Amino acid sequence: MTSTLSLSELTGDYAIDAAHSRVGFVARHAMVTKVRGAFNEFDGRIKIDGDNPANSSVAVTINAASIDTRNAQRDEHLRGSDFLELEKFPEIRFVSTSVAQDGEDFALTGDLTIKDVTRSVTIEFTFEGTAKDPFGNTRAGFEGTTTISRKDFGITWNAALETGGVLVSDKIVLEFEVSAVRAA
Repeated sequence: MTSTLSLSELTGDYAIDAAHSRVGFVARHAMVTKVRGAFNEFDGRIKIDGDNPANSSVAVTINAASIDTRNAQRDEHLRGSDFLELEKFPEIRFVSTSVAQDGEDFALTGDLTIKDVTRSVTIEFTFEGTAKDPFGNTRAGFEGTTTISRKDFGITWNAALETGGVLVSDKIVLEFEVSAVRAA
């Protein structure tokens, strides 16, 4: 059963449980459908200051090679020089610069680095609650999204369609489903 702790009770250091979290993305394909994918390997730390959420922080490192769209050929293309250039840029990083709270919603602003290009992004998160797992760990859940322009990060490859438009949208929705475990 999920319970809600006061923000003050949430204060502490947390590790993102990658086995129970998701870092995903959605892109429009051929202007008519969406392709969804995820990064399967990432590591993250969260520091929550429940008395002063502005003092909270988040840092996440993603192994870009772990990209998974359930299509091996597409994944290899995304790993190559047209998109992520993994040989030169094996990691995607996010480091928060500010946290603002509105009830159980948070605006997490930070520096997102893809291909050595860093841009400020704001991710809108909702606090989903807390729970004690069977091992006695305190878990906190958060879900959030943001939309980025891949061109802002130097990812410009595309192909024109006969019917007009392009094969891959510039706008990419990033999705985060986070289960964080409080450090003992």
